[in-house]
Amino acid sequence: MASIELEQVNVDFPLFSSRSRGLLNTLLGKAQGHRGRIEDIGGGAIAVRALRDITLSLKDGDRMGLVGRNGAGKSTLLRVLSSVYEPTSGVLRASGNVSSLIDLMLGMDPDASGYEFIATRCVVMGIGSKEAKALVPDIEEFTELGDYLHLPVRTYSSGMLLRLAFAVSTAIAPDILLMDEMIGVGDAQFIDKARGRLEKMMSKVRILVLASHSDPILKTFCNQGIWLNEGQIRMQGNIEDCLAAYHAS
Repeated sequence: MASIELEQVNVDFPLFSSRSRGLLNTLLGKAQGHRGRIEDIGGGAIAVRALRDITLSLKDGDRMGLVGRNGAGKSTLLRVLSSVYEPTSGVLRASGNVSSLIDLMLGMDPDASGYEFIATRCVVMGIGSKEAKALVPDIEEFTELGDYLHLPVRTYSSGMLLRLAFAVSTAIAPDILLMDEMIGVGDAQFIDKARGRLEKMMSKVRILVLASHSDPILKTFCNQGIWLNEGQIRMQGNIEDCLAAYHAS
């Protein structure tokens, strides 16, 4: 059984340290509508509170859509759920293996071959060596990279890198899938191929958390919604209700 629980999670990004109160006051004065996210955390240090008091609970069958403007905290929340960011305070509990399609190139060694990247990425995803070897033919077929898989990934074009990273990340359906927008880059043939692969995987996962600016995509794949604004949850409930409230704001 897969589950995610967050209790009063906060995430702060320190900006710099200064003993000048005048500098702090100037920055706060210019922040205008974002003043609530810029804080004096003591010792002259200033931080942006990217997430504030986030509490949520997800279980098997939940398909959560994240709604909000750019900078609302959607990507930050996804990175917390994928353990890329650690909460400054609060509690995060997750049960089940997690796959993130947020930072596909994260940790990529430019001197590693395509095959070495596959092996490394599988380790990060918690896939054993025997299972990883069994996935290689599927990855080879999807990427259509042929002999390039023997070469260092620094010799790849950006499109080739995307195909490889995406193929490995979607080679097996996880318990929990985290996504920041659907695939929308690459040539048309790749996008169609990637969407088909992705939609098949999304139907198999136990929990989905998807951030998107597309209402049709959110309504198609999600049954719940969270509307984020300036790092805080403004509304949580049915995805259509959240979208309606967000657009009416």
